[in-house]
Amino acid sequence: LIIHVPLVGNIFNIETMISLVLFNLTFIVSVFAFTVHKTPLPRTSLSLNVKPVTLGIFGGGTVGGGIVEILKKKEETVKKLTGKSIQIKKICVRDASKERDFAVPDGCEIVTDYDAILNDDSIDIVVEVMGGTDDAKNVVYSALEKGKNVVTANKALIAKNLVEIDALVKKVNKDREVPVEFRYEAAVCGGIPIIRSMQSDFVGDEISMISGIINGCTNYMLTSMDRDKKSYDDALKEASALGYAEADPTLDVGGFDARSKLSILMRLAYGIDVNEDEISCRGITELSKLDFEYAKMMGGTIKLLGVSKKIDEKRIAAFVSPCYLTGDDTLSNINGATNALEVISSNLQSTTYIGQGAGRYPTANSCVNDIVSLAKNDQTVEPFNPSDSEKIFVNNYDSTFYIRLSYRDALGITRQCGEICEKHSVSIHSLLQNPIDSADDAAFVIITEKVPLANIKRVCSDLEALDWCRGPVFYMPVLRENSV
Repeated sequence: LIIHVPLVGNIFNIETMISLVLFNLTFIVSVFAFTVHKTPLPRTSLSLNVKPVTLGIFGGGTVGGGIVEILKKKEETVKKLTGKSIQIKKICVRDASKERDFAVPDGCEIVTDYDAILNDDSIDIVVEVMGGTDDAKNVVYSALEKGKNVVTANKALIAKNLVEIDALVKKVNKDREVPVEFRYEAAVCGGIPIIRSMQSDFVGDEISMISGIINGCTNYMLTSMDRDKKSYDDALKEASALGYAEADPTLDVGGFDARSKLSILMRLAYGIDVNEDEISCRGITELSKLDFEYAKMMGGTIKLLGVSKKIDEKRIAAFVSPCYLTGDDTLSNINGATNALEVISSNLQSTTYIGQGAGRYPTANSCVNDIVSLAKNDQTVEPFNPSDSEKIFVNNYDSTFYIRLSYRDALGITRQCGEICEKHSVSIHSLLQNPIDSADDAAFVIITEKVPLANIKRVCSDLEALDWCRGPVFYMPVLRENSV
């Protein structure tokens, strides 16, 4: 570029020179802009300078290890989905010297002090998979109060403290521009994404009934008793050997684990808060091979189910119990440790979710999904869906019932059964009895018409008081109407 500067008496005309320079600079900039427009700059990653999402995990056992492994395996996929990297900064365990069954990530610190995570301002998400309810409660509450997002798989903690947790989340978020999140997909049915579905897929719908196989241990046992003709004790031993049952299997076989999950689902489905201790709960300990023989005679099988249903617009009933199902029922064909949940609603009618309800990777997978959702800045304003103060829980429901009685031979047994049922307004649909090989195994079954549970309890109490009745009378509901 050549700039001609005129002279006036050998003295620069400054004003003219400046004008010419500016003109030529404008020309150069225009040419450069045209060149840039025609030649795109190479693309660069928008996430190069984005702060990673940092995790503090409480629990380095089965589920905690699964979370670490999945995040490592899917590291690149997570970056593409979220535009961020996820860094596990600390894992809190009881014994830091214990050998782990997973590779500790680079830069991750193994700690034993809860405060090492809770007081670390650089940690964004606290993942609680330590189990138990006491220490876990303190960890979860403290994390929320400190403004950290929480991901947990602890169904017992949530079922016991749901109302408190809901109130705490609201309190913490009252004056926050960016809300703190509480996520718990893994707490109910392990790897089945039922929580997120209940939060988002039924907003315009109305749920009338939930019924499901929501405990893998008991479903494995009942499958063995039905399909393989095993006794209760043998089925429990096998479930324990395979790791489906805890050292103390009471929470599983007593139905209490299923009850905790059911109470959480009821809040999501109906907006009702129910103390889980109020929900009628009967496990599988009273079942025998004889019950499966009668179920087969009737063309079906027996499953331990968690059930909740609307009685009317205000009243909600619920129970956990063994139930008779016909052979063509979807739930009757769910075997082994698999879980399944059916949701009946006005718009979608029947929606069934089937998958693995427990285990290292199914549970960890749900935790990872919650973590990734938080990394994407997805928000769930109401983690348990809005409450509905107009709805009430009633511990009674109508159903057809199966009643099994063991007896000593005597006169008038059928007559007395009929009189007691009539006394309590229970109509008998049919009587069943298999051939008797031994007097010690003498038993028969009464199938009722649809009646209230309270009436059945009174019938069973009166029957047990009779001289010929041996031991407790066993009863269970029939899940579907008109199926016997």
